[in-house]
Amino acid sequence: MVISSMTGFARTEGGRGAADWVWEVRSVNSRGLDVRCRLPQGLDRLESPARKAAGDRFKRGAVSMNLTILRAAGEGRLRVNRALLKELQQIKAELGDAVDPAAPRLEGLLGVRGLIEQVSEETSNEEDEARDGAILDCLDEALTALAAMRAEEGGRLRNIVQKHLKEISKLATAAGENASLQPAALKARLTEQVRALLDIDRSLPEERLAQEAAILATKADIAEELDRLHAHIEAASELLDAGEPVGRRLDFLCQELNREANTVCSKSPDLDLTRIGLDLKAAIERLREQIQNIE
Repeated sequence: MVISSMTGFARTEGGRGAADWVWEVRSVNSRGLDVRCRLPQGLDRLESPARKAAGDRFKRGAVSMNLTILRAAGEGRLRVNRALLKELQQIKAELGDAVDPAAPRLEGLLGVRGLIEQVSEETSNEEDEARDGAILDCLDEALTALAAMRAEEGGRLRNIVQKHLKEISKLATAAGENASLQPAALKARLTEQVRALLDIDRSLPEERLAQEAAILATKADIAEELDRLHAHIEAASELLDAGEPVGRRLDFLCQELNREANTVCSKSPDLDLTRIGLDLKAAIERLREQIQNIE
């Protein structure tokens, strides 16, 4: 099963009786699930089931759902806002001779915002419930399309993540094969460091000298870091086939990969290994950028 992205967009249309509507749903990256729902005035009752529908489908992402109601031409009837008209007449009387006393023309009145209102036809409770159900069914179609787009994008992300994991594995292997980490090189470097200790203080007891040699050997050894790097890479590859939201766990593994790469750089005894460590850090950062898009 492919992983899912957190980005996508879908649009569906529906209608019932004299009303048509459009759902637009989109999602972008988010640390958790953040659902936002914009509904026309008078349809606030749909917010709770709409949010639940999104929460049942997605685990992460900022999901926005926008419903637009498109009334059919000729629906309802026009009504004059008598209260507003009366207020306009009072204003005219108060102004008196300060303005042209001629009676306002019809086209001027029609230009006053809110003076002419469109009144929807009354509908039964049964019809309202049926329309609400149709609107939510249309939302379900939009969320299905959004999930499909997120899955499609997730498939592309999976290929990119696998490519980065292979690059990181290749660099980790190269670090382990670095000439400075071979037994002969390690022995020569440790001998040189012990000799330097003796030059500083020839009175060091053998026990203290052995302790210092052990510390130097430990500082030069990155075998454990490389083993953990390969283990994290394997774990990340397995998560890609888990068939469930794994973005958070992949992000955690990225942090661990970066921690090991930092240690490799800090323990590096020569320039070549340092370069490999820096390449490792750059590859892990590219991996992290892609993982930020995974649900």
